[in-house]
Amino acid sequence: MREFEIYIDGASKGNPGPAGVGVVICQDGQVVKNIYSFIGEATNNVAEYSALIEGLKECLRLKACNIKINSDSQLLCHQLNLIYKIKAPHILKLYLEARSLMKNFKKVIVEHIPREKNTGADKLANKAIKEAAVLSNR
Repeated sequence: MREFEIYIDGASKGNPGPAGVGVVICQDGQVVKNIYSFIGEATNNVAEYSALIEGLKECLRLKACNIKINSDSQLLCHQLNLIYKIKAPHILKLYLEARSLMKNFKKVIVEHIPREKNTGADKLANKAIKEAAVLSNR
């Protein structure tokens, strides 16, 4: 039974502004994969959901059965745990894509964690933005 724990974060400089995603995938307490990418102009919430979707897709490629999703986005966690409703149509679209991917796992836990426990994913999301800025200034 393949179990993974993923830490996700999205960052946006300007909200909306240049945005990036970061994902840290762990198995048995060890990092097995770091993912980061620049996603263009987006809000923090779009970046958070984009990070989630990237993490879910990678866990599918890794043939995970069970996953635990850790995020410092209270909004994302509460929406996924059906505590908050989704009002924005563009967020609903991302939510539905994430939900569709989540159906491929036997067990999914979504946990809201403090920002201090999500520094790895945060650094990756910001790295994506910084690298994109460097490339665009060349």
